[in-house]
Order: sequence, then C-alpha cells, then structure tokens
Amino acid sequence: MAAAPSDQVTACVLLIGDEILSGRTKDANLSYIARHLGEIGVQVREARVIPDVEEVIVATLNEVRAKYDYVFTTGGIGPTHDDITADCVAKAFGVEIGYHPEAMEILTAHYKETGNEFTEARKRMARIPEGASLIPNPVSKAPGFQMGNVFVMAGIPMIMQVMMDGLAGRLKGGRKMLARTVSCEMGEGQLAEGLRALQDAHPAVSIGSYPFFFEKRYGTSIVMRSVEEEELALVVEEVRALMLGLGAAPVEGEVRGGPSAKEGAQAGAS
Repeated sequence: MAAAPSDQVTACVLLIGDEILSGRTKDANLSYIARHLGEIGVQVREARVIPDVEEVIVATLNEVRAKYDYVFTTGGIGPTHDDITADCVAKAFGVEIGYHPEAMEILTAHYKETGNEFTEARKRMARIPEGASLIPNPVSKAPGFQMGNVFVMAGIPMIMQVMMDGLAGRLKGGRKMLARTVSCEMGEGQLAEGLRALQDAHPAVSIGSYPFFFEKRYGTSIVMRSVEEEELALVVEEVRALMLGLGAAPVEGEVRGGPSAKEGAQAGAS
C-alpha cells in the first residue's frame, strides 16, 4: 500500500463500465464517494473512468493501488458476461478466484426467500478472489469485497452507497481537508494575477477560481482548501484583501446559483 505524505490519507476512484464511457449511464457515484471520504479525512486525489476491458482494468488497478492508500471501484460485479471486475482484481493480485462460501450462503438464502431461481449467472456474484473479505450489501445481498487496499463495490448508486457506509470501521482517515469560499462580482480574469501570486506564496493551500452567472449577475467564487487551518485562514483574508483592493465586495460563501460552468460566465466575466 502506498504511503501518504505526512499524515494525509489518499484515495483513487475507478468507475468501471462501458456504459459510462458511452454516455448511456450518468455517473452518480464519484461525488458521493469523495464527500463520504472527505468527512473522515481521506482525500480523493484521482478518479478514472475505464472500460470493461481486462488488460485495462488489471493494469490500472496495479498502478493506482501502489500509488494511493485506498482504491475504490464501482461497477462490473453483476451476473452477466461483461461483469469482469472480480476476475480482474484476482488477476491484478495474482490469486485464484472461486465461489466464496459465505457469499454463496447469503445469495442462496436470498433467492430462496424471494422465490427466484439461483441460476448459474447469479452464482457469478458469489465469485470472490482468494483472500478477499466481503463488503455487506443490505439492499440486493450480492456482496462487494475488499482485497488489500482495494474496495470493490456495485455500480448501482443505491447499493454502492450502503456498501460505502458499511466501510466506516475499515478506513483510517488522516487530517480533514478544510474548505472556505469567498465570492465577489468581478471576473476571474481581473483576479488571476493576484491569485497566482497568492498560490505561489501559499503552496499548502489549494486555490481554485470558479466563475458564476446568475440572474444577469456574474462574478467569481474562490475556493480555498487545506489541512492547515491557520494557513487557510490567512489565505482567506488575503483573498478578501485582493478583492477589496480591486474594488469588489467580498462575500463569504458562494453566490446563489453559482459557481456554474465556466462557459456560462466567460461570456461577460473574463
């Protein structure tokens, strides 16, 4: 498992599925995972959408599990032929895969209770890499699993969320990322030079500029993020001073309706 710098804990999210890349399915998982992890002090540093292609999944898993403390995957653990995530995880870790006794027991009881046939296709959902531990699924019962620092979850948002919620005892967080936002009715182009200087002077604080356009009002929200509370507070005051010095009135937080997509604001803001 990769070592996080100082006391920061990092993560990568892999969204697996051709349906996301084709546009057929709109991802609703990344934001939930990132928010959930942020609350416990795990910082999502990277997210990728990758296809249902074995060599891509295996290579990506091996790359990111060595780079980050945790890896979370969604998708590809259902009963159909293109659900290959479990097999790919087994291959990435160099272990065998087979029917997990507890998973088989859970699914056997579930299909008996529902009166549905426990078909060979459905049994695929009980195939778990050797050495992995199960992630409970109170919704549809088919479990996810943890292999090392990799957590494999369903792609269906409702199911992914209950799986994610059930991981609280397994995840160790670091220092929480703090965030502050200051907005003003001024184009980001006017703030850009001053913001660059502030970013160079305060590398421990991430400074992001996000234009908004709302009810014929345009402006910029500056979002500052850091694990260093005192440094963050200092940058907030310096951003406020920058806005005031340029003739804009700083407002704590975001303007209602913003920030929005850059193209909506750049028509008149930059």
